[in-house]
Amino acid sequence: MVNVFLVDGTYELFRHHFALPRATDVGGVEIGAVRGVLGSLLGLLEEGVTHVGVATDHVVESFRNDLWPGYKNSDDIAPEILGQFGPLEEALEALGVVVWKMERHEADDALASAAVRAAADRRVEQVFICTPDKDLAQTVAGRRIVQFDRRAGVVRDADGVREKFGVDPASIPDYLALMGDSADGFPGVRGWGAKSASTVLARYGRLEDIPDDAAAWDVKVRGAARLAGALAGARDEAALFRDLATLRTNVPVLHAVDELRWKGPQPRFFDFCARINAKGYFRRAQAAASGRA
Repeated sequence: MVNVFLVDGTYELFRHHFALPRATDVGGVEIGAVRGVLGSLLGLLEEGVTHVGVATDHVVESFRNDLWPGYKNSDDIAPEILGQFGPLEEALEALGVVVWKMERHEADDALASAAVRAAADRRVEQVFICTPDKDLAQTVAGRRIVQFDRRAGVVRDADGVREKFGVDPASIPDYLALMGDSADGFPGVRGWGAKSASTVLARYGRLEDIPDDAAAWDVKVRGAARLAGALAGARDEAALFRDLATLRTNVPVLHAVDELRWKGPQPRFFDFCARINAKGYFRRAQAAASGRA
């Protein structure tokens, strides 16, 4: 049996950029976050992970920007972060890791699509989506597809999603549609928050199943009449927000799980490590690959 690890490269790049001191390559180009992500991936491989894929937002803008003008874009992202996406993708490919460089879709769509594809393979015991991003919670399926917050050391299955958000994984897009998602740039329905959204959706599951009349609700929530009125007047907008929050699972990033088997670093990985002043990474990669088929 095989365990598959799917890594949110965009999240990792941002996390390491803000967590680590700045560092430059031999040409003076900022490379600190790339070094951090590489070290993190090497840690996974050193732990014996055999099948791994990484998704990145090669272009931050996506088809969702055509649906909602306020959707997140690259305008407010610091140039020293944007400038490291290319080197990160180059580094991971040199390490021998599969990288999905997303342009029209987002990295989250790639991860969701790969997770569904991998879980359909009977040889796969478990799929770990390595990110704490709440969007990916919708892809969790029982204990077969789980979220793995490596930083916190937390694995979240379907029961864990319900415990954290108060709703089933399938209701996460509806939950985000109601409460909004500031990170992605859409506001949600006026007056709704995490508590009200989870309480109502725990009972009804989907936006269209929530009655317009709060008197018909068989769940108690503070300000029910106000919330029902707000939703009744914003059904179309809420449906759009749900569409924005719904990850696509048909992006053709993975055809067979065997594509994800790590076989060791490419020869050019040595030169890349030398360029970023991290020759020890090459030795770590060689040691991790030693003895693998």
